[in-house]
Amino acid sequence: MLPQEWQSNKMKKISPISTSPSNTEADAVIVTLPQNGAPTSPVYADPRLTELVVSLMSNREFEGKLYETLVVHRPAGFAAPLLVLIGLGNVDSHTSGHAFRLCATAARAISNKLRSTVALFADAHWSAKQRSHAIAGLCVGSQGNDGYRQEPNRYPFEQIWCAGCTDDICERGHVLGESVNLARTLVNEPPSHLYPETFIERMKALAGDGAMSLEVWDEHKLHAENCRSLLAVAQGSARPPRLGILRYQGTQPDGHWLTLVGKGVTFDSGGLSLKPSESMKTMKCDMGGAAAVVGALHAASRLKLPVNVMGLVGLVENMPSANAYKLGDVVTARNGKTIEVLNTDAEGRMVLADVLDVAVEYGADRIIDLATLTGACVVALGQDVAGVMTNDQDWCDSVLECSQECGEFAWQLPMFAEYREQIRSDIADIKNVGNGRWGGAITAAKFLEEFVSNVPWVHIDIAGPAYLDRPSAMLDAGGSGVMVRTLTELIARHTT
Repeated sequence: MLPQEWQSNKMKKISPISTSPSNTEADAVIVTLPQNGAPTSPVYADPRLTELVVSLMSNREFEGKLYETLVVHRPAGFAAPLLVLIGLGNVDSHTSGHAFRLCATAARAISNKLRSTVALFADAHWSAKQRSHAIAGLCVGSQGNDGYRQEPNRYPFEQIWCAGCTDDICERGHVLGESVNLARTLVNEPPSHLYPETFIERMKALAGDGAMSLEVWDEHKLHAENCRSLLAVAQGSARPPRLGILRYQGTQPDGHWLTLVGKGVTFDSGGLSLKPSESMKTMKCDMGGAAAVVGALHAASRLKLPVNVMGLVGLVENMPSANAYKLGDVVTARNGKTIEVLNTDAEGRMVLADVLDVAVEYGADRIIDLATLTGACVVALGQDVAGVMTNDQDWCDSVLECSQECGEFAWQLPMFAEYREQIRSDIADIKNVGNGRWGGAITAAKFLEEFVSNVPWVHIDIAGPAYLDRPSAMLDAGGSGVMVRTLTELIARHTT
């Protein structure tokens, strides 16, 4: 099981309050403020806060720029020993993404020390959805990626009070934050602890309360099912592969099934196409897609959303050995297509090929796959933006709308038919890399398209944002839990 300190979110108490900021007896009070302190701001109903804010702004100590943060110690006349002001900027309309980032930034600014109880006073114009994402931001920003330190870098808040919230808003925010942190936790587990078999144990624990069911294919079942593309990647490791299939049934079993597929390479050495050490250091994160799928299923089940969702994760290690698959091998995938292997470090698409075929066979109505798939996507879009590719524009638009609302940056890349020519092999049906280094994120997606039949499908390459090499204002370095909130939003919209 996970270390106890990584499970702190399950012990949180999140509840509404109706006091004023200055009268709230908490360890810290967080207040959002518009740029230049517009008089219409509801905080001006609190005279002590009004006086303090006017003084700070007149002295240009705080202007309220977007994400600007000021921590005031022992503010005069306040019951709380700590006041955190976070700027709303001049943004006309805040999204749920703004609310999440604002509160995650505020939380990270003060969670370096123990603050058991924190109160949030957010903008009065925020919707219920924005408030739930704000609470999620407090949960995520206050939790570090330090599960194996004797002395933690972060101290998750044990109790969160939220002004202007209902119990339902608090619960939704808690679930969202917990689900993002679950994905972060999985990504940050060292490969000595998290490998295909132990990943499945984590999934069994999540399904243990009966809200979800879990089907597991071990190496024998994978052989029987002709998952030869996935098995080719796994054969270099002493750790046997697994396919995990989580199901959350929120409506009639004969209803539509939204299907999520995640790449779960628990460690990627590159195989015989061995990565240099510098590139291998963060390759415990190569199961970030699988982590996002598990996090989203967890959220859907906890929120009891009236929709059927299936999550499939292909779990392998990619290691060099005498048994490792080789450059020049030809592998027959589960759907019968033959693949010429020209780079064993292009392993994620080999794993997903078989998993996508299982998803199609299991009756997926719509598919989203998530994978830390290509360095080419990072070159194209940077480390903060996911690449999105599709065979169905309407389905892709739905995904992009949700990512925009949640503030998880994504950008669509083209899928012109001509890119298919770049993965054509002379000796097999397709090859697992394109012609040269250019357009690598797109040629990888064209490879995956060969295995989704005609099912509406969106591929999200999260190689950039899945793992932070250095801390940001709102997150410690390490796993980010990217796309869990977007997927949860998409699932919720899928119910309507």
